[in-house]
Amino acid sequence: MTPARQRRKPRYSLGLLVGLAFCAGMAAPPAARAAGEPVVINPNTGLAISGFDPVAYFTDRKPRIGRADLELRVDGVVWRFVNEGDRAAFKDHPEVYAPRFGGYDPVALSRGTSVAGHPMYWAVSGERLYLFYSGKARTAFLADPARYIAAAKRKWPALARTIAQ
Repeated sequence: MTPARQRRKPRYSLGLLVGLAFCAGMAAPPAARAAGEPVVINPNTGLAISGFDPVAYFTDRKPRIGRADLELRVDGVVWRFVNEGDRAAFKDHPEVYAPRFGGYDPVALSRGTSVAGHPMYWAVSGERLYLFYSGKARTAFLADPARYIAAAKRKWPALARTIAQ
């Protein structure tokens, strides 16, 4: 390159480029919110729904712990699965298999509070998975699922914005 051309060509420092990349990353929303919905993540492991396979609730009709070698990251959230078929099904349709309301208890949501559901207290209703914080909440939900789902749907958008991810 000629000396005259070198003078005209703008020079960018590595520090400036790193700073711009950092600022762009800070302005972006957290990865778990990229799909618009926070997800219950175990604070000790970083896994969605404590590492339980979300597809197993439909296929096996019971909660099953996923395997570490069968993980899948979707929208910044790590999910585990018991087999390749479950992982493939979730990859193709996470909106079908992921717990509704991100795994937050619909009974608590209907009352205006966000409480993480526990993977052992669950129900499939209307072809969606719901997690509950207790057996009592699950029993209340099963007595009138439509009522709790409708109330949770109304309150969920505002509550979801208050959940830190």
